[in-house]
Amino acid sequence: MKHTKIILAALMTLSLSGYAQTPTETFFNVTSADNQSQGMAMVLATQMLEQKAAVRVLLCGPAGQLALKTYEPAALKPRNVTPKQMLAGLMKAGATVEVCALFLPNADRTPADLADGITVAKPPEVAAYMLKPGVRAFGF
Repeated sequence: MKHTKIILAALMTLSLSGYAQTPTETFFNVTSADNQSQGMAMVLATQMLEQKAAVRVLLCGPAGQLALKTYEPAALKPRNVTPKQMLAGLMKAGATVEVCALFLPNADRTPADLADGITVAKPPEVAAYMLKPGVRAFGF
């Protein structure tokens, strides 16, 4: 009986420690033209990244502007940083950032117009990621 309890305790510990080490995967779909909404998406994504979650950001519609080299949104208080600056910080910390496949052709832009590190999303890959069990999706 003593050995059974030890084995069960060991299995529970291994099971729980394996679960705790599985990183949370997150998907942020940012479409809003609103500067504060974009900023809040970046703030929350940053917090999740700092808490060891994997972060993937898809910029679509008006929010696709954040992906462009030449776009400069207004800074937000209280830190006086722009959503684009926060997005750059996310990428530097390891987040994946993509612009939706429809953005560039409909904005008369090319991949050369994208900021460094931002790629064009491939819909089959994005869909597969979104369907993965445990991926948490957020829309802004």
